[in-house]
Amino acid sequence: MALYQKIKILIKLKNQFDKKCQVQRGKLPFDFNPDVNIYCRTGSKDIMQAKIGDTVRFLNSVGGGRLVRIEGQIAYVDEDGFETPVLLRECVPVASENSFKEPEVVVCAQPPKPTKNSDPAPEMPFVETQSGERLNIVLAFEPRNIRQLSQGDIDAYLVNDSNYYLYVCFSTRPDRQSGWTTRYAGVIEPGIQVLCGEFHHADLPMLEEACVQYLAFKKSASFTLKPVCSLVVDLEPSKFARLHCFKSNPYFDGPVLAYDITVDDEIQHRRKPDAKALQLAMQEKRQADAPAKKKAVKKHDSRHDSPLVIDLHATELLDNLNGLSNADILNYQIDRFREVMDANLRNKGMKLVFIHGKGEGVLRQAIMKELNHRYKGHQVQDASFREYGYGATQVTI
Repeated sequence: MALYQKIKILIKLKNQFDKKCQVQRGKLPFDFNPDVNIYCRTGSKDIMQAKIGDTVRFLNSVGGGRLVRIEGQIAYVDEDGFETPVLLRECVPVASENSFKEPEVVVCAQPPKPTKNSDPAPEMPFVETQSGERLNIVLAFEPRNIRQLSQGDIDAYLVNDSNYYLYVCFSTRPDRQSGWTTRYAGVIEPGIQVLCGEFHHADLPMLEEACVQYLAFKKSASFTLKPVCSLVVDLEPSKFARLHCFKSNPYFDGPVLAYDITVDDEIQHRRKPDAKALQLAMQEKRQADAPAKKKAVKKHDSRHDSPLVIDLHATELLDNLNGLSNADILNYQIDRFREVMDANLRNKGMKLVFIHGKGEGVLRQAIMKELNHRYKGHQVQDASFREYGYGATQVTI
């Protein structure tokens, strides 16, 4: 029995080998070609690969059975109690014996493989519009989850609504004293929007300012020169956590925080003026228009023993402190101190009492520095506590 089974297996393998040889020699109705795919159809569906337990038929020979095991590319089919080894690709799974149809051999030529030198597909030409001759550039921040602004991330987009290409550089910085960080640099094609930055929610408080720089041009047509843009935008990081700051925009499906960079060729100046600088400029203008009257320094009569008292408090020297920093006020107080000292340097024995207050001692230290370097040789002591308290210094010329 074992010998008979081996002979049967060898005969089946020989028949399969002969079939393939006939295909190569041209004895079958179609020629064998390595560039042609040969596969079979049963009805209208492609043949699926057989699995263990399927009932299969042989593709190029008569017979079939139940597939019991698979070893590599060899399948063992139980046919009348005998395991017949065949190539796995020669096994066609069938649902039942009655539903089996003779396989239909279909020959399909493979599509030519692309070569390295083949030309790329041509790009779709951009259709220019009349309104596109004017630049409209928008910087927009779109949240990934509008319902979780405090914890969600935000994407930054640049919209180029024009007929022009843009050489663009987009950068940010955390404050006005820090350097810039480039987020995107490249060419933006006409009529599209480009993702130019992804920001984690933990980094949003550091987005104090953004800068958009661009140069507009056309590649294959004459065009009108547009102004080169370099615009700094104050982002106000607190807006990224406020739902009402995100509004609908024609360029986006959802709400965004949008900043117009250019509208109809007009560059929008969106940077906020520095509040301190503005106050200082207004103060200087008021002083120029109506210069403050300086208090006259009266020379003290040395025949009287009462000292000359000078109150250096800022509220006594200046009518309005708006727009003045601490450094500006201190400089004004020191100038007043020098003015009094210079006016009485020839009054030997004269006593000057400068009231500077206790505070943090900044003004007193500045006065002592002046007395130790610029006005040496004068007697210096604390003024009478009973009359002036702790915050006064007496200078005897």
